[in-house]
Amino acid sequence: MRERLQELKSEALEKIKHSSNLKELNDLRVSYLGKKGPITEVLRGMGKLSAEERPKIGALANAIRESISEVITEKRSELEKAAVQKKLEAETIDVTLPGRPVKRGSRHPLTKMIEEVEDLFIGMGYKVAEGPEVEIDYYNFEALNLPKGHPARDMQDSFYITEDLLMRTHTSPVQARTMEKHKGKGPVKIICPGKVYRRDNDDATHSHQFTQIEGLVVDENITMADLKGTLEVFAKKIFGEDREIRLRPSFFPFTEPSVEMDISCKICGGEGCRVCKQTGWIEILGAGMVHPNVLRMAGFDPEKYTGFAFGMGPERIAMLKYGIDDIRHFYTNDIRFLQQFSVQE
Repeated sequence: MRERLQELKSEALEKIKHSSNLKELNDLRVSYLGKKGPITEVLRGMGKLSAEERPKIGALANAIRESISEVITEKRSELEKAAVQKKLEAETIDVTLPGRPVKRGSRHPLTKMIEEVEDLFIGMGYKVAEGPEVEIDYYNFEALNLPKGHPARDMQDSFYITEDLLMRTHTSPVQARTMEKHKGKGPVKIICPGKVYRRDNDDATHSHQFTQIEGLVVDENITMADLKGTLEVFAKKIFGEDREIRLRPSFFPFTEPSVEMDISCKICGGEGCRVCKQTGWIEILGAGMVHPNVLRMAGFDPEKYTGFAFGMGPERIAMLKYGIDDIRHFYTNDIRFLQQFSVQE
C-alpha cells in the first residue's frame, strides 16, 4: 500500500507538471484528491492492515495529499500569470498609430449672438439682469401697464400654469423686478436676456419658445435722443458701420411714445429687394420711453425720472446676420447646421 501511494504521488506530480491550462489542472485535482480518486481508493483497504501500520499509512496519505495540493496551487498561479500575459499581448496597443479624431463642439449661434449683444452693452455700462421663467401675472402684465382684461394681453397668448402663474411671455418682468429693487432711486441700466414662451404655431419664423434681450435705462433727464443714439450704436456694431436706422411710431402698453426700429437692408443697400420686401428696410426691434404708469408702479417718481426700454429677438438678429431662413434650425440640433458656426477658439 505504501508503494502504491508513492506511485500515485509520482504519477500525479508528473501530470500536474505537464498540464497546460487551468481546466486540465482542475480535472487533475478532482481526479487525485477527490472522494472517488485513487488515493481514497487505496485508503479503503486500510482495514486489512495491522493496528501499527494504519496510522503510518494514514499519515503518509495525508502528506501525499498536501504535497499534491501544494504543487497544484503553484501550478495554478503559474498558469494564471501565463493567461494574463497572453491576454495582455493580444490586447497590446500600438501607441504609434494615429488617434481617432475628436470632434470639437462650438458655441451655438444663438449663444454667440446673445454674448455678442451682452458684450456690447456691458461695454456701454449696462449690467446683465435675470429673472424667473415661471412668472407671476403681476410682474408679467400688471406692473407693465397691462391690467387684467387689457386687450394687449391676447396678443401674447400665454401659457398659464395657474390663475396667477404663467410662463413669462417676455423678459420685461425682469425690468419691473429690478426697478422695484431700486426703491425709486436711479440710475437703472440693465439688459435682460432669456427664454420666453408663447402659444404659437411653430413655422419658419415663429416658435412657442424663443429668446429675447430687453434693455432698460431709468435716470433723470433721459430722452428719446438717448434711446436713438443707443440703438444706432447697437445697429452699427452688430450689422456693420454702414447700417442706417429709422424709427417708426408704434404702440406698446409699457412705453409712451413707442417706436419700431428698422435698419437699412444689407442685401440691396436700401434700394429694395426680396429680403426687405422692396422697402429697403428691415424691422429689428421695438422700443420707447418707459410709460409713467410703469415707473410709478415700480416706485419711481415720473416727474423726476424718465427712461427708455427696448426689446429684440436674438433669433431674428442671427437670422439676418447669418442669412438663416428658418427659425427651427436653431432648435433641431442638426449637426450640419451647427458645424457652419464652428470656429477655432
